[in-house]
Amino acid sequence: MTWPRHVAKLANLALGCVVGVALTAGADAQNVKARHIGVLVPGGPYVTAIDGLRDGLKELGLEDGKQAVLHVRDLKGDLGSVEVEARALEQQKVDLIVSVTTSVSLATRRSGVKVPIVFYAGSDPVEAGLVRSFAKPGVNMTGVYSRVSDLTAKRLQLLKEIVPDLKRVATLYDPNSAVARRTLAAAREASQQLGFEYVERQVRSVAELTQALHALTHDEAGALFLVSGAMVSSQTPTIVSTAKAKRLPTMFYERSAVAAGGLASYGVSYYEVGRLAAKHVQRVLSGTPAADLPIESYDRFELVLNARTAREIGLKIPASILGRADQVLE
Repeated sequence: MTWPRHVAKLANLALGCVVGVALTAGADAQNVKARHIGVLVPGGPYVTAIDGLRDGLKELGLEDGKQAVLHVRDLKGDLGSVEVEARALEQQKVDLIVSVTTSVSLATRRSGVKVPIVFYAGSDPVEAGLVRSFAKPGVNMTGVYSRVSDLTAKRLQLLKEIVPDLKRVATLYDPNSAVARRTLAAAREASQQLGFEYVERQVRSVAELTQALHALTHDEAGALFLVSGAMVSSQTPTIVSTAKAKRLPTMFYERSAVAAGGLASYGVSYYEVGRLAAKHVQRVLSGTPAADLPIESYDRFELVLNARTAREIGLKIPASILGRADQVLE
């Protein structure tokens, strides 16, 4: 069939427009600017929050390496470097900073960076001085909060049930951490009510923590209880291996420590809070001011036990506790 000349010209013109639009759309899709996200994490089990953040962002259409680029700074327990790292990330022109733990978030705020900050805090962010209110943060920060430090008495009670003849419990804590100090006060009170002695050891650095761990004896304590605190928790692998070698039961506040060989934990999943924080990141990147984005609470707590570790340290976990566990790792 032969088209009239004027019809053929119109058809060719229309086809050219369609092809041009398609090529332009394809070029635009390829040239979409990736959003750059800085991440400050103290190390240890907290790094699982990065996995959750990465997966949560992907679910929201921000895949790492494509629509988003994560610039992760693992502080490895050195909280003195937070402010320097935060300012360095801002100088690299990141669109936003994610800060993991209350201590890291406080230091990030002290750094004076102007970019929005999405945090995870394990203690009340208003009491800690991160934001002005839950409903309206009022500063360049918003994020996710879980009541980790409020669970201290419950975790000590569970430890007492797991080790019924427990007489002394030791805690290694960083006195420079406001979160650790608040948690410690609750631990003292709970220990007194539960009827066992609470042994406190101050450690201000990773080196001091390692030394204190190796010096700990069964005469001092029959179990090791971890309180909130980024520096100490960043050294979870060392704590786990040393406690197992000394055949000391351990109680943590996050499941990844138990997966690594700790005896028990009761608290939130850092992976899940990272995944939840991705929603805040996406909304801030989409234009919602952090100051206007309400803090979200995450209160799903789980009891996780490691049966293999129990056997290795010669402990028989009571059936009543095993039956109440959300997960028993073998």
